[in-house]
Amino acid sequence: MEEIKLGKYKHFKGTFVEVIGLAYDSETLERVVVYLHPDPVKGLGENTMWVRPLEMFTEIIERDGKMMKRFEYIGE
Repeated sequence: MEEIKLGKYKHFKGTFVEVIGLAYDSETLERVVVYLHPDPVKGLGENTMWVRPLEMFTEIIERDGKMMKRFEYIGE
């Protein structure tokens, strides 16, 4: 099972998030990453909590012809 470090990450679009844990989806048992978004995002306020499938959080994406991590670990 893939694990990730807790701490701060940079999203490929330039925003920052803080991973605070991993959890299981109660219906599918899929692993999800739990993270805080300190800045307002998608019309919501500051410091909102989000989840994203672990597989998606850690995937390599293509952007402007370059391959990169969706989220890059930057430290604690």
